[in-house]
Amino acid sequence: MAPIASWLEKAPARFSELQHKLMPLKKSMTQVAQASGEIEKLATSDSPTKTAVEVKRHPLTETLYMRTPEFIAGAVLFFILLYFLLAYDGVFMSKVIKLMPTLSDKKTAVSIAHDIESHGSRYLLTITIINTCLGLAVGTTVGLLGLRNPIMWGVMVGVLNFVPYLGALTGMICMTIGAVLSFDSLSYALLFPAVYLASGALEGNFITPWVMGRSLTLNPVIILISLTFWGWMWGIVGVILAVPILAALKIFCAHIERMAPIAEFLS
Repeated sequence: MAPIASWLEKAPARFSELQHKLMPLKKSMTQVAQASGEIEKLATSDSPTKTAVEVKRHPLTETLYMRTPEFIAGAVLFFILLYFLLAYDGVFMSKVIKLMPTLSDKKTAVSIAHDIESHGSRYLLTITIINTCLGLAVGTTVGLLGLRNPIMWGVMVGVLNFVPYLGALTGMICMTIGAVLSFDSLSYALLFPAVYLASGALEGNFITPWVMGRSLTLNPVIILISLTFWGWMWGIVGVILAVPILAALKIFCAHIERMAPIAEFLS
């Protein structure tokens, strides 16, 4: 936690330093903007002068301060809900069985619950092991290349990888910022997100599909829709739970003959 607290404390100064280091990349864009401004001035030379007051803020710091309480509240609510679901799972199952009208429906309900539990447990265990190995590999590599706080970066990579696609993109942006702030050479700093990208591509395209198999593969478009919906509903916690919920829905649909096409569509 100490490296993370240090980064948050120095966020405004780091943001200013990042802007200074990326200034060479902005020169061409600035020249184009200046030329456009001159043309606009010539076109509107007869219009009255307007004075604009701009209040500068640090968007990164503001976002962290605004979102942290929301994330903590969502996490606390999630763990409370998880506790009651684990404590009363037998009660829920018995209630569902009693509601089923026929013996066949009761057997189907038990089979669905068993498959969701077994596949969900296997999915969470497997993905946790994969993400831990990915975080360890990336953290070790960037540490050997000279990036400070490799443990923090490894933990960040492992945690963010629970969120498909968007997690890797967020982690790559954070690592790019951290590397640019840590090294004077921009070309060397870009080596770190390249390492992250290569490791993530290897994991996502080869290791995870080979380990997980087809039974738990999901449609990438549906995954992004699920991430958007559950992120809107529950915030960060919803984003983390989006894929397990989608996998449970696929298993449920696969056991109902009339809903089998939906399960195939989710695959």
